[in-house]
Amino acid sequence: MRERQASHGARRDREFAAFVAGAAGRLLHTATLLTAEAPNANPRARHLLTRALAHTYASWDRLRGEDPYVRTRAYLATRFAHRAWHQYGALGRARPHPGSPLADLVPQERLIVVLRLYEGVAEEQTAALLGLPTERVHALCDRATATLLHPPRPATPAVTGAKAAAS
Repeated sequence: MRERQASHGARRDREFAAFVAGAAGRLLHTATLLTAEAPNANPRARHLLTRALAHTYASWDRLRGEDPYVRTRAYLATRFAHRAWHQYGALGRARPHPGSPLADLVPQERLIVVLRLYEGVAEEQTAALLGLPTERVHALCDRATATLLHPPRPATPAVTGAKAAAS
């Protein structure tokens, strides 16, 4: 009995290790896009990915034919959405890295853009995953895409009194 359990555990570990070897890079990039951190300095993305992979590992035997990548990505997205309020919302502790291509987007817009455009998740699936109406997902994706295509201009420095009088 113990031998069979050990064999099952070893097989499970090999399967999970193979999954991580194939999927971790893309999932880390997804998490980095979500957190809008620099690719080489992304502790929040790494923490988010570690939690998602741990969750997938814990439920590995219950996947029953379900794609582990989809399960991990869904956990990553919902965990990010849940924590975004605390990290980026009213408390505003974590700011996006200015060099991130998605730095101009709010967390919800980043989440939808990453799922829809980078991960290729259908609008209806994104809406179901996030518990939003499909129309809201569509509107947020459109607004985020417009922001990415036409980023806000940097603020110009204010003209001081002496300079204004000289003009």
